[in-house]
Amino acid sequence: MAKNKFNKNWIHDHINDPYVKLAQKEGYRARAAYKLKEIDESEKLIRPGQVIVDLGCTPGSWGQYTRRKLAGGGEGGIKGTMIGLDILPMEPIADMHFIQGDFREQDVLDELAGVLEGRMADLVLSDMAPNLSGIPSADAARMEDLIDLAIEFSQSHLKPSGALLVKCFKDMGFTQILEKFRTEFKVVKQIKPKASRDKSSEIFLLGRGLKNPAG
Repeated sequence: MAKNKFNKNWIHDHINDPYVKLAQKEGYRARAAYKLKEIDESEKLIRPGQVIVDLGCTPGSWGQYTRRKLAGGGEGGIKGTMIGLDILPMEPIADMHFIQGDFREQDVLDELAGVLEGRMADLVLSDMAPNLSGIPSADAARMEDLIDLAIEFSQSHLKPSGALLVKCFKDMGFTQILEKFRTEFKVVKQIKPKASRDKSSEIFLLGRGLKNPAG
């Protein structure tokens, strides 16, 4: 009974969520687009001409927002390079190179290298989150593992002056994750966009400037 009530409350909140309505109106696949939009507008992350990699990009709302920015707000082609990686399939986004697979696997990395053509990314985005088990210690470990993967990826593929933006949760090993960010990046910022639901412990970490870049 309690679970049904929770589901009904969630559905009610979701249907009446202003960001859900705005996403439908503006053609975004998910309300998450407005989290990236808000962070980008305050931090000036996305600019035409950049190479941007989106980890865990499905369903694609971050990619849609990124594309609009790289197109200069117009409907024409983009200036820059967008690459999305996910183990799940995704409906195509114009001008985005989508690679389906696990970016820990060599064949996926080879395909990525083919798109990058020796270039390094200006920005790495990660909206990845684990499938939750309900066991706090296990969920925290899974979240930390995903952040580790995003940091390792950035160490190999990000420009020394580049930035990494990741989603994490205050109740999932956040102290350790924050410490790792401070170890790897020169500047670290915690951001809670207005589009994040108030009830959620979701927070975003932005790291700028690698302390130990590859090579």
